[in-house]
Amino acid sequence: MSGSEEFDVVVLGAGPTGENLADRARAGGLSVAIVERELVGGECSYWACMPSKAMLRPPAALRDAQRLRGAREAVVGAPDAAAVLRRRDGFASHWQDHGQVAWLDSAGITLVRGHGRLDGARRVVVDGADTTRRVLTARHAVAVCTGTRAALPDLPGIERTDVWTSREATSAAEVPARLAVVGGGAVAAELATAWSALGSRVTLLVRGSGLLPRMEPFAGDLVAAALRESGVDVRTGVSVSGLTRDREVVLDLGEHGELRTDEVLFATGRRAATGDLGLETVGLEPGGWIAVDDTGLAVDVDGDWLYAAGDVNGRSLLTHQGKYQARVFGTAIADRAAGRELDVASWGRSVATADRAGAPRVVFTDPEVASVGLTLADATARGLRVRAVDYNIGDVAGASLHADGYRGRARAVIDLDRETVVGATFVGSGVTELLHSATIAVTAEVPLSRLWHAVPAYPTISEVWLRLLEACRG
Repeated sequence: MSGSEEFDVVVLGAGPTGENLADRARAGGLSVAIVERELVGGECSYWACMPSKAMLRPPAALRDAQRLRGAREAVVGAPDAAAVLRRRDGFASHWQDHGQVAWLDSAGITLVRGHGRLDGARRVVVDGADTTRRVLTARHAVAVCTGTRAALPDLPGIERTDVWTSREATSAAEVPARLAVVGGGAVAAELATAWSALGSRVTLLVRGSGLLPRMEPFAGDLVAAALRESGVDVRTGVSVSGLTRDREVVLDLGEHGELRTDEVLFATGRRAATGDLGLETVGLEPGGWIAVDDTGLAVDVDGDWLYAAGDVNGRSLLTHQGKYQARVFGTAIADRAAGRELDVASWGRSVATADRAGAPRVVFTDPEVASVGLTLADATARGLRVRAVDYNIGDVAGASLHADGYRGRARAVIDLDRETVVGATFVGSGVTELLHSATIAVTAEVPLSRLWHAVPAYPTISEVWLRLLEACRG
């Protein structure tokens, strides 16, 4: 074991959240060490956001062309699966992190390779792959940014069966002839879309009554309908009771019989990656979420030194929200270290208010789903007096130009007392580019009277905003 090395801040986890927090703390004049046991860049770079979107985009571009007379006549054949997977490999940097490490070096952040664990207040022990051990002491803060891991259900036979999680599903080298996807959330819907487009015969098994249960109900309905049209066998109200694998995987579906497939992907949620971080040495429960206040401080640890950012705190399991928290919390760490007063008013510099009120979400299925803020059900549950205004996006001139027979739907959730938009959902081709305007409207609490003067260009899909406002005014 080497002697203790001192830094102002020690960050556990070099994914997007950890990198951003380290960068903001370093920009605030602090010395920073970041500890990573796998690849610098984390889950999003290699096994989630980037590779999955790289798999989804080529088939989506092909479908966009097929929806336009004059273009569809020139489009022949299906996506080249091998070429798509090669392109995906490039976006995953071939599972090498040289570029990300070079960025850390350029930012003046010290990388410590190995498995880091807390060992009491402000102390981190790092075991390297070469059996060396380093002890890092933080003068001001330790930030846990280790994210989440796939949560597999406790099913008979699962421990003896090689199953896919999102990692295997975004890095597989070949297209399985048959793929079962278990789950109804964004990961399940996206990867069912991707592998079906690449030639796999996909069966989607959903325990609940529909897809995307945390979004507006019409979003899941439209995505499910499109998946079925594309050839995916979508089954709702079905649970897996057990599984075995010999030459093929056999899923026991209880009263619904059995399903035979070549691979099975479980997209059944995430759990905090805190089981082996030494949380017990600071009075926290290993394996649990680390609850934090709006400045990122762990609420159950004394001393104002332990922070948790990104998925690991359970506030908003989205990469962009983790990066947002990292920017806010990293700045708060630097301000506290310098003795500067924090701005903790709602929407202040030192608090991550958007986690509660303005988190944008995108599901890159076909059709795309983009939403921000509260659903109608969420707003009603919070006791707000709200009204939902819906519009058929296909009736907007820009949408009819975008695709022949465009199908999509928009909803704005209006707070009737404050006359502001508290939530918005868009479903359709190309709607992801509508999302940031909605995010600004929600987070800035722009009055409807002012939104009326935000004129959308003609002919664009953004004119759906005008139609929603017209429906509000009657």
